[in-house]
Amino acid sequence: MENFAFYNPTRVYFGKDETGRVGKECAQYGKKVLLTYGGGSIKKNGLYERVLTFLKSENMEVFELSGIQPNPRISSVREGIDICKKEGIDIILAVGGGSVLDASKIMAAGARYNGDPWDFFTKKAAPTPGFPLGTILTLAATGSEMNHNAVITNEETEEKWAVVNPAIFPTFSILDPVNTFSVPPDQTVNGICDIMAHLFEQYFHNTPESPLQDRMNEAVMTTIIEYTPRVLHKGEDYDARAVIMWAGTLALNHLLESGVKDDWSTHNIQHELSAIYDISHGAGLAIIFPQWMKYVMDIIPHKFARFGNQVWNLSHDGRTEREAAQAAIDRTKSWFKEIGAPVSLQEVGIGPERLDEMAEKAVSRGPLGSVKPLYKEDVLKILQMCL
Repeated sequence: MENFAFYNPTRVYFGKDETGRVGKECAQYGKKVLLTYGGGSIKKNGLYERVLTFLKSENMEVFELSGIQPNPRISSVREGIDICKKEGIDIILAVGGGSVLDASKIMAAGARYNGDPWDFFTKKAAPTPGFPLGTILTLAATGSEMNHNAVITNEETEEKWAVVNPAIFPTFSILDPVNTFSVPPDQTVNGICDIMAHLFEQYFHNTPESPLQDRMNEAVMTTIIEYTPRVLHKGEDYDARAVIMWAGTLALNHLLESGVKDDWSTHNIQHELSAIYDISHGAGLAIIFPQWMKYVMDIIPHKFARFGNQVWNLSHDGRTEREAAQAAIDRTKSWFKEIGAPVSLQEVGIGPERLDEMAEKAVSRGPLGSVKPLYKEDVLKILQMCL
């Protein structure tokens, strides 16, 4: 097991009707709140009005920034920072999925910074802690509600980069599964693919002697596989939505990666894909991950064989370790397809035209991953396998 330091200061309020506490929580930090959200789904399902009621019951002055897009843009972040500075905002409240939460994290970091927020991504500056951020999660996917990660797209340069810094943990997060009832099936599928990809990134590693982390990870994966049909069959199944929501949080609140050398190369490759083509993060991961698995399988065949047995309940009888590993990868790809995710670039209308460019950009800051360091030629081969 590797050395590690674990720190997570985010307070989580989980369960039915927990949204009702948002006014009192925000009021602890001042009277001016910037409410951030996406394309307006929270207005259709009534959450917007409920949140406003709770905030105004505490006599809070509400400013708004709507229209934050999937694959959130740095332009939206800049707009939010401008509002914070101009209006003297005391706390940001992000209501939405990972895109809204990630953008709001960087707004909070930039509210007390005099330069451009893209500086955090180019390492010209580092975020400083202290600006309050609350979240109300509406989509189980990224784990942004309880982690120190944020991924933003610079639409001018077609770059999608991440900031990972303890300064951007949310102050508190409200996880009410009822707020995910109205999420349509395709977005639910994309979120589940994202959650599973987070687990894969932390599970497939070559760190010796990490049985506790691996078994915890396997438990979350098998639970997601068990409950996915329920959320897709009946969107208002509270218990199924609750299980998936908490699984998404546990998948990336940094607990499972403690003590292991996780990989994250697939995520970095996908960032280049969505930076150029703006496809759903979860869909891109469903396409890329089985091909990455195949590409690195021979380095840790025992881990893929174990994965097949423990997660997919595949028998090893009569199979070599490598055959068992390949069977596990095949089952993963078929599961993505079964739940409605794409498994090839062709399915999302992407051809070979810009693969070389994406491979070049993916490794612009160095090789990717820990299982097998990936250079440009490796990334290009994986992308070609995705066609």
